Amino acid sequence: MKKYILNFKIITNQALNYNHNLLELKCDEPLPEMIPGQFAEVRVDGSVNTYLRRPFSIHRVDYAKNTIHLLIKSVGEGTRNLAVLRSGDKVNIMLPLGNGFPAEENGKVLLVGGGCGIAPLWFLGENLKKNGNDVTMLIGGRSSKDVLLSEEYSEFAKVLISTEDGSLGETGMVTAHSVFKQENLPFTTIYCCGPDGMMKAVSHIAEKQGIPCLVSLENTMACGIGACLCCVVDTKLGHRCVCTDGPVFNSKELKGWSAETEVGCSIEN
Repeated sequence: MKKYILNFKIITNQALNYNHNLLELKCDEPLPEMIPGQFAEVRVDGSVNTYLRRPFSIHRVDYAKNTIHLLIKSVGEGTRNLAVLRSGDKVNIMLPLGNGFPAEENGKVLLVGGGCGIAPLWFLGENLKKNGNDVTMLIGGRSSKDVLLSEEYSEFAKVLISTEDGSLGETGMVTAHSVFKQENLPFTTIYCCGPDGMMKAVSHIAEKQGIPCLVSLENTMACGIGACLCCVVDTKLGHRCVCTDGPVFNSKELKGWSAETEVGCSIEN
């Protein structure tokens, strides 16, 4: 798929909690076709210590308005600079990058997002719903402050919530939620994004139930085009670049992901 380097303008910057911001950005040029699960590399201007672009899942796309949304978690100087952008500020973005989630129609699907792992699941869930799927969304966080955009996801999904301190939804880690305690899970596919520990636990549950599990990996991706090799992951087909061969993989492809994994990994792992 062809890649584009485009200039966007900040429309809104919504602070979701203490370290997450949702940016709405508009492009003057028509947006290229994008697939749920793909990502963008954002240039960080005005930061003397940030030389490389920063990767972010494409959270939402509105072709009618010519806008995209990006979910930003402030973890360093680069992301902190992006989190304080104001309406009218310009941002240079390379997109769409990587391979996204495969299409599915008329299924019963479960989306699992831990922390900012919800980022690619809006675009995915919205498209799954349009394709006739029955969508359930499970969001996890350490506390209610870490559960992001749950009301917005209810537009197209049945939303379930789990917090480790019990301040919202069920008490416990994502993989300990009662939805996973059913003897026969009713889902045709499970889609997952978040920390590796959480995704490995979810994939193990899916494997035992014979359900395909598609995971979106969050490896460090400096270039986004497979040149720097810093995002390489070990698969049963050999070493693969997450930025070009992923970030979406079937969990069965990943080495070590079929091993016994204790259910209940913290989303902070």
